[in-house]
Amino acid sequence: MPDIEGHALQDLPLDELMACHECDLLMRREPVPLGHRSVCPRCGYELEIHRPHMVRRALALVLTALFLYIPANFLPIMHITILGQTSMDTVWSGVVGLYHSNMAGVAFLVFLCSMVIPLLKLLCQLFVLVSIRYKALREHGMLLLRGYQHLREWGMLEVYLMGILVSIVKLIGMAELHVSVGLACFVGLLLTQVWLEVTMSHHQVWGELCGEFDDASH
Repeated sequence: MPDIEGHALQDLPLDELMACHECDLLMRREPVPLGHRSVCPRCGYELEIHRPHMVRRALALVLTALFLYIPANFLPIMHITILGQTSMDTVWSGVVGLYHSNMAGVAFLVFLCSMVIPLLKLLCQLFVLVSIRYKALREHGMLLLRGYQHLREWGMLEVYLMGILVSIVKLIGMAELHVSVGLACFVGLLLTQVWLEVTMSHHQVWGELCGEFDDASH
C-alpha cells in the first residue's frame, strides 16, 4: 500500500484513498490481487485481504451458525441438582426466569443481546453474501452491510458464555452439575461467528458488492 506525499493526496478522489484503522496513516488505495493482502507501511496493520472463494466459505459458515442457533438457545446448557431437585437451564429459560423475577428490563436486554441481535447479524450476513451473487440486490446488500456494522456492537454471546462459565465455577462446590449438549452448540455458534467475522473481510465484501472483483473467482 504506497504512502505518498500529503500534497499529492489532495489531488486524488476519495475512493482512491485509505486510512489505516490502527495509526490513521492516509495513503493511496491499490487493488489487492487474489490470495494477497495489504498492510500499513507504518504500523504493519492488515488493511485489506482478498481471500479466494470468500463467498462460498462465508456462506457455509453462516448456514452452520443458523443451524446451531436453535439448539444453542433452546436445548439445555446444564442440569443442576440441589437437595435432590434437578433443573434444566437454557438461554431462553434464563430470559424467562429474569422476567418472572421482576427484572423485565434485564430480561429484555439479555434477550436482545443474546438472541435477537445475533440472529439479525446472521440474517444480514446471509443476505449480503447472497446479494454479491445477484447484481440487482447489491444496493440493498450495501445498506445491510452498513447496518450490520452497528449490530456488531450489540451482539454479546461471548459475555453470556463468560457468565455461564462463572456460574459453573461458583456452583460446582454447591450442587451437582452436568453439562448438556446446549453448551456445546452455544460454544460452536460462538466460534462459528468469530470465524465468519474473520472470513468476511469488510473491505473485500464491500469490493464484491461494488463489482470490483467480478472477474475473480468467489
